[in-house]
Amino acid sequence: MNYIIEQDKEWIDTVWDKMDKKLRYTAVKNRDKLPFESINGVYSDEKEERITWWTNGFWGGIMWLMYEATGNEEYRKTAERSEEILDGAFKEYKMLHHDVGFMWQLTSCAGYRLLGKKDSCNRSLIAAASLSSRYNLDGDYIRAWNGTSYTKDPREAAGFTIIDCLMNLALLYWASEEIEDERFKKIAMRHMDMAIRDHIRPDGSVYHIVCHEVNQVGVRKVFAGQSYSEDSCWSRGLAWAVYGSVISYIHTGKAEYKEAFKKTSAYFLEQCRKTEYLPLIDFCAPSEPVYYDSSAGLCVACALLEMAKHVLLEEARYYTQEALKLLKVCDEKCCNYDLGEDALVTMCGRRYPKNDKEVEQYTNKNIIFGDFFFVEAMCKLKGRDFFIW
Repeated sequence: MNYIIEQDKEWIDTVWDKMDKKLRYTAVKNRDKLPFESINGVYSDEKEERITWWTNGFWGGIMWLMYEATGNEEYRKTAERSEEILDGAFKEYKMLHHDVGFMWQLTSCAGYRLLGKKDSCNRSLIAAASLSSRYNLDGDYIRAWNGTSYTKDPREAAGFTIIDCLMNLALLYWASEEIEDERFKKIAMRHMDMAIRDHIRPDGSVYHIVCHEVNQVGVRKVFAGQSYSEDSCWSRGLAWAVYGSVISYIHTGKAEYKEAFKKTSAYFLEQCRKTEYLPLIDFCAPSEPVYYDSSAGLCVACALLEMAKHVLLEEARYYTQEALKLLKVCDEKCCNYDLGEDALVTMCGRRYPKNDKEVEQYTNKNIIFGDFFFVEAMCKLKGRDFFIW
């Protein structure tokens, strides 16, 4: 990235050193955990009660990114331990879901690509097969969950998709490349095409949850999900669409996916400029009270930096500078480099709160994917070419 100015390089190096210092410590301290959030300064551990929880791959993903960037063996040890623990999820097959990409793309698949271990390859392919098996041929989508509280009709429950799944498609693209078979890739592309048709609105905002017809292509209804309302726009859901479009474009070269990235990223950045680049949880919610989600901005920063590698120089400069704005405000207002606490990134939001009780539960949190995307973005700024997706 020879278009990064000297002042930004100094900021990157300073932040990198603080981040690496903290992660070297927390990598050892939390070696036997699958963290989800930091509570009172300590990472939670999901391996006993929620081994199939969708975020269980992010900690291992952080470790693989830092190992690739630094060569520090402590990162490798924790990444491999995280992968081993996650084997327990394969014993709960009926509990697996469309987020197996988040779980194994960032752990086993990343480890395999870095170290070439057969067991890691097998785990990744099993996860990819599980994800591909969720594809509905008649409805033309990858089913999200095995059940949902949004409907009591099990037949209707089979028709749900959520925008998050666009990130999981990376596992299918990898599987096709690995075994030289187009089937996985074609399923991923069909789902991406569906998202452009049914999830992404003309202005670049997105629906979080869509309930489809099960036996034919079509939409039955939409749900607010983690948004403020059905017609509003949950910022992290939009971030999934921005980065998911980049992932599909990189693996296929399809122009429509690049256009989806441009449309969704333009809307995201337009909204972020209104709040000095710290995203709200929902871009269309009432002006008060104010709830932020730093993780949404970090995810989009990664998408911008990755797409900058695949466009002409002026566009690359623009995307890089916009990513830096998102990252700098997070560093200033949300990052915690204190070795006494596990959390790296704060002010993450799980969803827009529906009542006062949910405010404490779902807002102003440290959540592991916030830490992950900050690390991924900094690795990109340091010039690391390992594309974990």
